[in-house]
Amino acid sequence: MDGETLSPAARISASACDCAAHEVHRPDEQLLPVVVASPHSGSVYPRALLEASPLDLDLLRRSEDCHMDRLGAGAVDIGAPLLRAHVPRVFLDVNREPWELDPAMFAEPLPRYVKTRTPRIASGLGTIPRLVGNGLEIYRAKLTFREARQRVERFHTPYHAALAALIEETRQRFGRALLIDLHSMPSASWGGRWPEGAKGADIVLGDCYGKACARAITAAAHDHLSDRGYSVVRNDPYSGGYTTRRYGRPGRGRHALQVEINRSLYMDEATLAPRAGFAQMARDLTGLFECLAGALQRRPA
Repeated sequence: MDGETLSPAARISASACDCAAHEVHRPDEQLLPVVVASPHSGSVYPRALLEASPLDLDLLRRSEDCHMDRLGAGAVDIGAPLLRAHVPRVFLDVNREPWELDPAMFAEPLPRYVKTRTPRIASGLGTIPRLVGNGLEIYRAKLTFREARQRVERFHTPYHAALAALIEETRQRFGRALLIDLHSMPSASWGGRWPEGAKGADIVLGDCYGKACARAITAAAHDHLSDRGYSVVRNDPYSGGYTTRRYGRPGRGRHALQVEINRSLYMDEATLAPRAGFAQMARDLTGLFECLAGALQRRPA
């Protein structure tokens, strides 16, 4: 199987070293105090991962936030940078702490600084995930900690160095910055486990219950999307991941908002192909970026 035969946007690399950690798309001139990131749309699969897994590529891709980088690409057109990861989250999840590892996955004891008991690990979704989104085991055999360290150093560290730099550049330029972290979620019909209040939601906004982003900005996002006909829920079941928690410091002029979009709105969840609503979703996200830039700029410095 080669890159030409895969579902949209995926390819196989000969090794992890062939894959760039991330890519930054910058506008000719940054006009908005906004940074957009897509941490889970990476779709360059190291061949070694496919050889180590009993799952085929189509099953591994169920954990991808497929196309989210394309949906967010309008940010660059209106004057905001876009950061996207290249590595898939089943190989290394950049939206986790760097050392959040399941000891059951490894052949030797892990160093003491590694976090081995968190809700993410219990769900099989640590920095190196144990499970794909549909609950299947990713690996046939145990990994070495050397492999984990190489993945973190090769992909996680440079991704966050780039993201931190973009946010600080933006804050220095505009006096404040807003990170919009883009994600996708399975539809209820695809087997997503939803609390009753969020069942069937189109979009979930996560601001860590007001700790990562000014409530007025989250409210502006809610109102903007609701006015366009979307069913919007806040912080349930996704209140914000590692990235939102790490970078959201409203008191220091840095806001972070996680945006989860129901995949059924823009893609076929079985084939991963874009569907008729794709272009409209892209336009609505671009409008959201502009709206939130305005909401941020109206806040007192």
